Amino acid sequence: MSKIGEKKLGLFPLVFFAIGCMLASGVFTLSGDFAAAGAYTLATIIGWAITFIGMIALTMCYYRLSIAKPELTSGIYSYARAGFGSYIGFNAAWGYWMSAILALVSFFVAFFGNLGSIFPVFGGGANIISVICASVILWLFVLLLLRGVSQATVINAFVVIAKAIPIVFMVIAAIFAGAFKWDVFTDNLTGAGSGMSLFDQVKATIFTTVWIFIGIEGAVVISERAKDTKIAGRATVISFIALFLLYFIISALSMGVMPHDELASLAWPSMAGIMAAIVGPWGGILVNVAVFISIGGALFTYVILCTDSAFGPADQGCFPSIFNKKNKNNEPMYSIIFSALLVELFLVVALVNDAAFQSCYYLSTISIMIPYMLSAFYALKCCGNGEALQDISGGKKAWTWFFAILGSIYGVWMLYASSIAYVLVCALLYAPGMILYILRRKEEKDGPVFPKSYDKIVAAVLIIMFIIAIVLLANGTINPF
Repeated sequence: MSKIGEKKLGLFPLVFFAIGCMLASGVFTLSGDFAAAGAYTLATIIGWAITFIGMIALTMCYYRLSIAKPELTSGIYSYARAGFGSYIGFNAAWGYWMSAILALVSFFVAFFGNLGSIFPVFGGGANIISVICASVILWLFVLLLLRGVSQATVINAFVVIAKAIPIVFMVIAAIFAGAFKWDVFTDNLTGAGSGMSLFDQVKATIFTTVWIFIGIEGAVVISERAKDTKIAGRATVISFIALFLLYFIISALSMGVMPHDELASLAWPSMAGIMAAIVGPWGGILVNVAVFISIGGALFTYVILCTDSAFGPADQGCFPSIFNKKNKNNEPMYSIIFSALLVELFLVVALVNDAAFQSCYYLSTISIMIPYMLSAFYALKCCGNGEALQDISGGKKAWTWFFAILGSIYGVWMLYASSIAYVLVCALLYAPGMILYILRRKEEKDGPVFPKSYDKIVAAVLIIMFIIAIVLLANGTINPF
């Protein structure tokens, strides 16, 4: 039985894990989500170009850091902490954990929302019966995970293969059925008359493009389970390139099959409507089956990711030590249980607000943007002090600098493009974590609560933004759902 810190994973199991983290419901909705957000063909292409440059830069930052800093496992947290201190590091860990939890909630909403198209009792996926059923599944997965993660690795590999088959079939069918039409692809290329500028359309792609790559760092996050950190970095690069090509092809083909307005009006999941237009109703049914497989696999994968997102930081002294306690199977039972309890909390929030799948994944996306940005900033800092440039030649040094700078710019772009309203919503998610941070610092009894001079400033700004967000939320000025 695989246990944390014992059985080491090779390249392909880590690639499957990273792909399993990313290849989920987003691939079945991205074309419709782009169109519904207001992005026409040119804006979507530009959005993809920005995403490729930014995400490949982040990927290479993680890859280089995994080599230069092999002692820093659970990368998202450890990189931010090593670069900017315990409080900033804690926020990276907390944000990453919140993102994983909210992603899991969004998958539950999507799963039962899709089921609701067949059985109306489930509605849009966030009603009372959906939440009850989601809770049952959640705790069954928790019990399975408490027995040992080896089962999770095998199941995840199977699910990745199973859900990739119908996706590849969709691409082949679209090409050989001759469904792609160049005049449809180029019709109203810039969205003239839509009421949105090209720049605003490009910004509108940010949540979808970041969402479908959440999990890009999955192999690095569990690098302590890898045979070595180089393997974790390679797995991250391979999984990103493979999935980017797949996502872009699907998006481009979709825009040549249906005009923008038809894509925007498709029911969730939009790929089902696209497939139905290409090969008939059975194509839509095939996609819906793939959605069930995809989301089912994502549910289990993200229970694991939520656990690692709590256990890893606790193991390094970030979260309270209770998150580090293990059961008889050597699994971090409190990290598993507390993660599940938070998922339950957000399921109730989704129920109260009758939340849609897109609303949930927007929250997950905004939560992870700050950890991504901090990781890129740390890579840039390591270039500045030479730690990321050791044992590499002049050409590789230049590329390392290049990717660190690009990754940092992309980190800032993500927050800017998401709008001030969602930045304030992000504060709603981050500020409560300060309680957990203070508890841990008091548990350590090691110096002041905020060790760095800028920690108090960051904490004060976060509290102010939290209060502003509460006021705006109360008067209806902002509404994340």
